[in-house]
Amino acid sequence: MQQNIQRHRVVVIGAGYTGASAAGRLARRLRSEDVSITLVNAEPDFVERVRMHQLAVGQDLRPRPFHRMFAGTGVRLKLAKVTGIDVDRGTVSVTDANGAGQPEDLEYDTLVYALGSAWNTRGVPGAMEHAHEIAGREGALRLRDRLAALAPGSPVTVVGGGLTGVEAATELAEARPDLDVSLVARGGLGDWLSPKGARHLRKVFGDLRITAHEHTAVTAVEADRVITAEGDIPAAVTVWTTGFAVHPIARATALETTDDGRIPVDGTMRSTSHPDVYAIGDAALVAGPGGKPLRMSCASGVPTAWQAADAIAARLTGGKLPTTAPRYFNQCVSLGRKEGLIQYVTAGDRAVSAALTGRVAALYKELVCKGAAWGVANPTMGLPTRRRVTAQRAGATAPAA
Repeated sequence: MQQNIQRHRVVVIGAGYTGASAAGRLARRLRSEDVSITLVNAEPDFVERVRMHQLAVGQDLRPRPFHRMFAGTGVRLKLAKVTGIDVDRGTVSVTDANGAGQPEDLEYDTLVYALGSAWNTRGVPGAMEHAHEIAGREGALRLRDRLAALAPGSPVTVVGGGLTGVEAATELAEARPDLDVSLVARGGLGDWLSPKGARHLRKVFGDLRITAHEHTAVTAVEADRVITAEGDIPAAVTVWTTGFAVHPIARATALETTDDGRIPVDGTMRSTSHPDVYAIGDAALVAGPGGKPLRMSCASGVPTAWQAADAIAARLTGGKLPTTAPRYFNQCVSLGRKEGLIQYVTAGDRAVSAALTGRVAALYKELVCKGAAWGVANPTMGLPTRRRVTAQRAGATAPAA
């Protein structure tokens, strides 16, 4: 007779690019009779984080509801906020996404931690109170309303000279040429790019009349200005883009974490301290080429989701563990809707001389963004898959009594 075996419970917390990809890929690798997959997220729609600068300047984004994305896959969406994790008991504590109802504990056999990151003020006085962030939809919408209320000629200052800051400044300057847009960078403008890439970035900044304050550190933010050692910079609106900070929940658990709150993982994205927990995306400390940690980005996050999903499926079915090491190929930068920059890089993310610029690069970046969203709904990239029987289920047949 067939033994009554409980389904293996997989809980994925966070449904950004990585969490949603991992849940969908697992559902295509495993049978729903053997494994239950619960995806916990506070919002009912997938948020294209790489487009938040577009949302902030007033562009409408295509809605991507999860109930359509996961229809027929077997993934169960739980609309809730994660409030805690007990890795010893194997539970995730959640509350209703709207703050109503009773707290609930979700039990898991395998946890995929994909809570991602939020903006990082780096402790600069006044940044939290006076600056705007575009790390999520809620912040982007607040900034959208604030920008819409600005009078022509108002100064807008973007703090941060990385990819997010450059994209935000150029998008804003193109959409609102009536505003006085500036960017404050701790280093040189585009100093991570090749000479060709940096020249093109400076050209676009000049064409859009964006003022770049280079080698400038912000020491404080006030309601109408950004304060630096070199002097005050007027800012009716300050946009803060100086990197990301991971969700704090992991540090409140028994999981091993780094000083910045990330979870160290092995080559299969499994926690080095708790083998039933996998961490992916911004939440994970992942060794890239040469042992250098991967940076927080969609480009490095999605491959970690695939790696984790394939490793979980392999361990449950007795299959071969994935051995593909994550690496980089290029950095895709939108510079408004008409200009772009594709900087080709080494596996370890160092710029090489080759770069694609102009309108072709803008189209390339748009295809990458569309492809990333398509990939969340199609996490095996459209290739046929076979749902495998778990090893526990395969060995569950006993001789008839």
